[in-house]
Amino acid sequence: LPVMEDIESPLLPVLVAMENEGISMDQSVLDEVGKVLTGKIETLSKEIEESVGRSFNLNSPKQLGEILFGEMKLVEKPKKTKTGQFKTDEQTLASLASKHSIVANILSYREASKLKSTYVDALPNHRAKHSHRVHTHLHQLVTSTGRLASSDPNLQNIPVRSEMGRELRRAFIPRGLNYTLMAADYSQIELRVMAALSGDPAMIKAFKNDLDIHTATAARVFGIETDDVVPEMRRTAKMVNFGIIYGISAFGLSQRLGIPRGEASEIIQTYFEQYPAIHQFMTDTTESAREKGYTQTISGRRRYFKDIKSGNASIRSNAERAAINSPIQGTAADMIKLAMVNIHKIMQGRKSRMILQVHDELLFDLHQDEQDELPTQILEAMEAAICLPNEVPIKIDLGFGDNWLQAH
Repeated sequence: LPVMEDIESPLLPVLVAMENEGISMDQSVLDEVGKVLTGKIETLSKEIEESVGRSFNLNSPKQLGEILFGEMKLVEKPKKTKTGQFKTDEQTLASLASKHSIVANILSYREASKLKSTYVDALPNHRAKHSHRVHTHLHQLVTSTGRLASSDPNLQNIPVRSEMGRELRRAFIPRGLNYTLMAADYSQIELRVMAALSGDPAMIKAFKNDLDIHTATAARVFGIETDDVVPEMRRTAKMVNFGIIYGISAFGLSQRLGIPRGEASEIIQTYFEQYPAIHQFMTDTTESAREKGYTQTISGRRRYFKDIKSGNASIRSNAERAAINSPIQGTAADMIKLAMVNIHKIMQGRKSRMILQVHDELLFDLHQDEQDELPTQILEAMEAAICLPNEVPIKIDLGFGDNWLQAH
């Protein structure tokens, strides 16, 4: 009930207001990105067909599977679907991309095609006649962890890690001449929540000293000084840090990093030796979920797990992973929802608008008359939403720009 009364009910009018506001778009940028994507799709199609030596339907998983695994025999024992077709899903291909350029090209082709059809071609149809803005639907109670979801169009799914995805963000612009876009982002919030809930002294110390957490983790895992950490080590540590939250296995880590499973297993083991309280937290949380049937966030949001005692090991381990992740992701979700409720109150009677939430980030149309004091008030509201245990500090990154890419 407290979650309903304190978070979800007060959030409803906030979401209604945000949906009504919408976000402005620059059609010329969409056209420009569309041209680039079309060129990329054509170039990649050509390169892929040249590698194969003939043309085929790139969008047919059946044909693709037969070429990659039947004819080219890229792996000795290819995985198959229930219907006996070769698997060509994202995960299967991602594990082969570093070894085979054709696979890397196929993944790039798929990404470019999806960005073009889902966003470049579809977004103009979502622009409302009355406002000329895009009004996404925000759903507050459809995810199991409490995160918001977005649809028609889904603006939470624009890839931020790829260059093509980032370029799309240039198309989202402020609503008028006197406005700028402001992005306020909870920095590494899930890792901070994990540090707070587990009470791990080493991770808490890193956050209190405002260290780069991935560099600090790399130094501990590889047993070196922070100054000696090279980018490749930091990348590994980053993958482990975020992977641990989602219960990554040695196999999963080995696939993501393209390293042998034994090496991945050693890295995870060393990680838990360096951060023993995190390992203990994971064990305790799983035990508690098994005993009570649920886990909960700091605010008391519960998620129930009927499969936590399943006799099927695969189903059971999925439930265990979700049980560990839910208090972390759910607390972060509660935090930003509470912040939104408080920010909405601050914004009453102002010219600026809160227009979008993308998991750990809030996007605003900021009026120039309010740019001196409002960002600080928003920052304070976000920091004060939930006090994390063990005095783990919360950090907000603010960005400003003439489009979403610049502001992010």
